[in-house]
Amino acid sequence: MTESVTPRRVTSRRPPERNVPADETLGMKLRHLRRRIALQQVFAELFAKRWMEPAIPLALLVGVVVFFSIAAPGFATEQNLLSSSAELAELALVCLGMAVVLISGGIDLSVGSMFGLCNMVVLLLVTLSGLPVIAAIGLGLLIGALLGAINGSIVAYLKARPFLTTLVTLIIFRGVLNLLDLNFSAQTATAFVLDPIWEWFSTGKVAGIPFSFITLVVVLLIGHIVLSRSRLGWHITAVGASRRAARHAGIRVERVLLLSYVFSGLLCALAGIFYAARLSSASARVGEGMELTVLTAVILGGISLSGGKGTVWRAFIGAATISLLGKGLLLMNVGGEVFQTVLAGVLILAVGLDLKWGKNRGKAIQKTYVNPTIVQYGDLPDCRPGSGSAFEMNDRLVGAESIGVGKVEGPEDVILDKQGRLYCGTRQGWIMRFSGENFENAEIFARIGGHPLGLAFDADDNLVVCVAGMGLYAVTPDGEVRKLTDESNRTWTRLRDDSRLRLADDLDIAPDGKIYFSEGTTRFEMADWILDGVEGRPNGRLLCYDPETGKTRTVIRDLVFPNGVCCSHDGKSFLIAQTWLCRILRYWIDGPNKGRIEVFMENFPGYLDNINRASDGTYWVALNGMRSPAYDLAMRMPVFRRRMMKRIPRDEWLYPSMNHGCVVKVSESGEVLETLWDPGGTAHATITSMREHDGYLYIGGLENNRVGRIKLDNSPAESVGAGAPSVAGTAAS
Repeated sequence: MTESVTPRRVTSRRPPERNVPADETLGMKLRHLRRRIALQQVFAELFAKRWMEPAIPLALLVGVVVFFSIAAPGFATEQNLLSSSAELAELALVCLGMAVVLISGGIDLSVGSMFGLCNMVVLLLVTLSGLPVIAAIGLGLLIGALLGAINGSIVAYLKARPFLTTLVTLIIFRGVLNLLDLNFSAQTATAFVLDPIWEWFSTGKVAGIPFSFITLVVVLLIGHIVLSRSRLGWHITAVGASRRAARHAGIRVERVLLLSYVFSGLLCALAGIFYAARLSSASARVGEGMELTVLTAVILGGISLSGGKGTVWRAFIGAATISLLGKGLLLMNVGGEVFQTVLAGVLILAVGLDLKWGKNRGKAIQKTYVNPTIVQYGDLPDCRPGSGSAFEMNDRLVGAESIGVGKVEGPEDVILDKQGRLYCGTRQGWIMRFSGENFENAEIFARIGGHPLGLAFDADDNLVVCVAGMGLYAVTPDGEVRKLTDESNRTWTRLRDDSRLRLADDLDIAPDGKIYFSEGTTRFEMADWILDGVEGRPNGRLLCYDPETGKTRTVIRDLVFPNGVCCSHDGKSFLIAQTWLCRILRYWIDGPNKGRIEVFMENFPGYLDNINRASDGTYWVALNGMRSPAYDLAMRMPVFRRRMMKRIPRDEWLYPSMNHGCVVKVSESGEVLETLWDPGGTAHATITSMREHDGYLYIGGLENNRVGRIKLDNSPAESVGAGAPSVAGTAAS
């Protein structure tokens, strides 16, 4: 672009990702294509997923299955897998109970004794008492819960140490089991129960899968929902992480601990019932030493003994590894003493690798998360004084009047209401309002939180605000804050969940009342927004919130840091400023071109921020920083930027020049009409917004401590700052 640019039509709805030189060679095209394929980004986002935390235990489980499928005859047969799944269900249920207790910060060494005791009691209830099987099963579950409650009550309310407490109850429960076996061994050695419910617990199958394993899957799903999606689960994790902090947060620590042990006892009882039904026998040896096997399994799965960390899936992975390892060694005719040795070796190997994985996984993500690509600009426009270009530098902003000096921090956007009062956001999460003849009266209009960015008034004089890290909010004329939306529809083809709004940036309101707003990036938070510029990838999007339905949808994906959003004067299209590409897109929302995107202007000399309508049918555009030959070159060299990030401190990186302030006025056809500069950034170093109102232009900046104001020459008296916009039928600013 020299002095003006003719809009370039793009027939598809997918936005162009970069400026494409007309003489680009095939080699350059291949280089650009190679840089667009972000395998490193896929790696980083994959490793950042929470379900990648147990990668080492899961890899070990897969290794065990593969090894024994090859080495042990009959291991991979359908019959063996079905029988193994029934045995696995019993062990895994006990492991889940132990896992919940460990996550809450405790330990339960009595799980083996509770398993054996519940197995014995249920079998006695079925064979000797004459109770219906369903009643005996219910009583067995109740007894397991009571045994767990005994442990929980002593640990939670008597403040006893979990290790010593459960060690003592292990002995007590085992003693009761020995007494029962001494008196009823003849009746429980072999029991014949002819009842369909008992047979269902014993040999019942659903779609060919044992009923016990189906029950385990249901318990896993319930446990996952409880631990990760419910208040009780959050409280269990919080108590395990720090009881003192949990108590200060108002959590009833004692009740949480009690429920954790009750849950453990209940699952031990359920596992004991399945064991009793499967073997139809009980003895004092049942469950003996089981606590060590269970403890090994949950540690193998990666659940921390210190509490506050772990999932039910980790417990299942550990249980499956132990169970299948034992079955495989049995098929290979390996003795029990060898099994214990192998188990110890596997445990040491798995725990060591898991610690290394947990320690280095974050470092690997950090080093690979930012994945620079090629961004190629046109020739840098000449902005020097006397150059005669459309962007020739001047000093029209140097003498701008200052409003609220020292009373605001980072007023990214500014706006005025119908009464002529000035509003802006601050870094503290406030909306400030200035009133009076010279705006000498300053007050906090609303406390929102986050960092308020884009502002607009709707038809009911509500101030709609984009809040970084929080979403889209509205403030009533009385100062009442309410959330409009903080999420959108998720892109299911991507690893990263982009349903949550991370960096809602700027907004405007269409004639039909729908709110269109930009999200600068879906990968980086407000504190790291500059990393999106270093990367240069299309991580942003344009969204639309419909006040009538309360729903938010993504309109355009894959935008390179969309920043300013402005509805055109005729209300048929939106202008979208792409900061790192130094260009403006036009997106049509009405008319024959509805749904299409075109390049409105490109190759600006600086990085674009907000766009707003002017009173004469034109537009104001803010430049928050200026391009330089060195940074233009760096943006064409992704390898250089990657090395820069890895080898030197962040405060020594090469950044865009942010010490100049500039406002550009452009026509409806994309022609540069005039510019307003603060060359040295004395008063307005980083201009992010401007708003025209009653012959004045008000200026905001993300790094400024004031709002600027200058008198415009030959400006109509019509206000475009608030309630009477030029877009027919809308109150967008």
